[in-house]
Amino acid sequence: MHKAGDLARIVFGKAAYGMINQRLSPKKKTVWQRARIALARDWRLYALALPGIAFIIIFQYIPMYGVQIAFRNYKPALGFWDSPWVGFDNFSRFFNSSQFHTIIPNTLKLSAYGLIIGVPVPILLALMLNQTVNQRFKRIVQTVTYAPHFISMVVLVGMMNLFLSPNGGLINQMIGLFGAEPKFFMGLPQYFRHVYVLSGVWQNVGWNAIIYLAALSGIDPELYEAAHVDGASRFHLIRYVDIPGIMPTIIILLILDLGTLMSVGFDKTYLMQNVLNVSVSEVISTYVYKIGISASRTPQFSYATAIGLFNTIVNFVLLIVVNKISRVVSETSLW
Repeated sequence: MHKAGDLARIVFGKAAYGMINQRLSPKKKTVWQRARIALARDWRLYALALPGIAFIIIFQYIPMYGVQIAFRNYKPALGFWDSPWVGFDNFSRFFNSSQFHTIIPNTLKLSAYGLIIGVPVPILLALMLNQTVNQRFKRIVQTVTYAPHFISMVVLVGMMNLFLSPNGGLINQMIGLFGAEPKFFMGLPQYFRHVYVLSGVWQNVGWNAIIYLAALSGIDPELYEAAHVDGASRFHLIRYVDIPGIMPTIIILLILDLGTLMSVGFDKTYLMQNVLNVSVSEVISTYVYKIGISASRTPQFSYATAIGLFNTIVNFVLLIVVNKISRVVSETSLW
């Protein structure tokens, strides 16, 4: 750039030099100029991304207009703007309600239990499959563990009711062989979390292991060769090569999981819920559904929206905090 500028100064004079220098120096272009250049150069890529951007705007951002319901005493006949403004009354009502001290602990316990069991199991499965020499056996195990992921949630809960039934259920029949009395697993509160989490692990362990297997496939083969030369066993390969290689992936997925700590799946929880286990199965998502949509009396739209907004804000704050901690501790983060 300096040679071109010197040549312009000598041949064309200072005025021409200023014009050429402005064209050659990208730093002097404004943001809008750089944006127009990028748009003209890569317009095909932007056109390809346009449907996805439009989908996000239409179905993710525009509906945020309805968040104001949480701060109003919403009445469908009056609409958004004509419904009376109540500020944070709906939030205060939730914080002071007796249900707050029930559904928040239930949600946290169920979600934390799912993370403690559900995070390491796919990692262990992926590590074991990665060390499997018999490729045919590896494919069979992958197929068997992937298949439950495609079972409908309604079908899954129906299978659980069938297997865990105290009247002829497979599990109770096996327990009866040891002389124990049959138990109503789907109705006793002390078994609800175990059944919920373990069935979820069984359904999703193979699917979640795909990400870790993909990360393991990206590890440099020369690391394995060097480890074999040094006499490393399979345990040493897993400890010093595999786990460090997939650690960034583990951290990223853990951040995403912790960012949804307050969001327990509605469909499975609601299908497993009954009057006997409601004391431990009532979570935010099922409570919002009951008071906002399926209430026997007039649906409380504003109250339900306030609870849902509170849930979203907590998840957002958790995501920011966990991402910050991860960036400081491990130098791996979402942004």
